[in-house]
Amino acid sequence: MVFTLFIIVTMTFILVHILPREMPTDKVQAQAIAARWEALGYNKPVLTQYGIYLKNIFTKWDFGTSWYIAPRKPALDVLTSRFLPTLLVNLYSMIFSVPVGIALGVYAAIRKNKWDDSLISTLVMVFISVPSYVYAFLVQYFLYFKLGWLPLTMYSLADAGGSYFTGKMFVSMIPAVIALSFGSIAGYTRFVRAELTESLTSEYMLLARTKGLTRPQATARHALKNAMVPILPSILSEFIGLLSGSMIIERIFSIPGVGQLYIRSLNLFDYDVFMMDCVFYTFIGLLAGIVLDLSYGFIDPRIRMGER
Repeated sequence: MVFTLFIIVTMTFILVHILPREMPTDKVQAQAIAARWEALGYNKPVLTQYGIYLKNIFTKWDFGTSWYIAPRKPALDVLTSRFLPTLLVNLYSMIFSVPVGIALGVYAAIRKNKWDDSLISTLVMVFISVPSYVYAFLVQYFLYFKLGWLPLTMYSLADAGGSYFTGKMFVSMIPAVIALSFGSIAGYTRFVRAELTESLTSEYMLLARTKGLTRPQATARHALKNAMVPILPSILSEFIGLLSGSMIIERIFSIPGVGQLYIRSLNLFDYDVFMMDCVFYTFIGLLAGIVLDLSYGFIDPRIRMGER
């Protein structure tokens, strides 16, 4: 994980720093930026710049400074200030999509090869195939333009009462939550159906039925429990991955989160903020994979016993 993170960060740093740099029109700000760039060695070869960048991170925990998005503010502070909106939107989405997806998957597995199973499976394929931004536009069209139930975009802190935890702010997050949930619900439904269908046709289910358990009892006590072994780690992994936000959804619904910061930092050539965002995205993605691998052993002791 550490080696992969180092390789990706190195490649990104080199590619970003060979792009042209633009000075702001304000002379005072331009002089401050020039002095900062000189201190960071931005006028030196790229590998020398990278060495200084790594040294500042490990010795001063300094990931650079923002000069365009939040002038003279540390890049790490810029990222952390955008983290809460991303976390809340994705947390609300998971709270809604996980139980709905699992319930539909269980129902489809129990009703395997029936008309309702076929209907759910068809809808799942449709929802998985459609990009999330299409759902975003549909949600805005129907819930805002046609019905007028929800706002078009997320409210600012000033409009929502100065906090992300007010009822007004929560209502403004609902369109983004719905748009994010369609794909997640479809994914969970397909995964749960596949795992539970396999468990329902296994030999231990036949043994449970011969011992006198009814089909619902055997399904709840044995099949569903075993099917959850690969499902729960995937939920945990997806939650960690969602912390990095959705660039397109955040842009459409004006969510001041990590995903929108990523695009804005690149458009404004705010390189230090872009690098901070890139390090964060890469770390979250790698962490999700590590947690997924480790969680199997904690959830199912048989995997740990198999190691020995």
